Amino acid sequence: MGKKFSFVLGAFLGAAAGAAAGIMLAPRAGAESRAMAADAMNDAWDTAVDGYERGTKTVADKVAEVAAASGISSDELREKVDAARVRMDELRTSLSDAVATASAQVVDVMNTVTEQVSSMADAAADANGTPAEAVRVEVVEDVPAETDAE
Repeated sequence: MGKKFSFVLGAFLGAAAGAAAGIMLAPRAGAESRAMAADAMNDAWDTAVDGYERGTKTVADKVAEVAAASGISSDELREKVDAARVRMDELRTSLSDAVATASAQVVDVMNTVTEQVSSMADAAADANGTPAEAVRVEVVEDVPAETDAE
């Protein structure tokens, strides 16, 4: 499971960095770029929540099937379902932490890219003797995190 999680996390980080770079360097107004970024993060969060809910239902269904086949009492079944829910909550917390870490890394990368683009624009302006007015870089910061609706 570790390799799959690492791959998924790596793919998510790569996609997030690419999307953030595309959004930040796109010829759009800042408000439109921020709205697109917020929509993308909301979609990603909704997908994660849907996956969590499907996983919880699948686990509960499988436990019920096994319990019916093996004759486990309802109290034992309830304990196993509760243990599965606790594990799913731990996984959701882990996923939320991974998303927060990825988001922070994307912000760091975007800040680095912004600094590099600005320094390249300044260098080009110094070489030509004219200011680089056509270069515009916006960084979206302090996007409020959504709260869990439980």
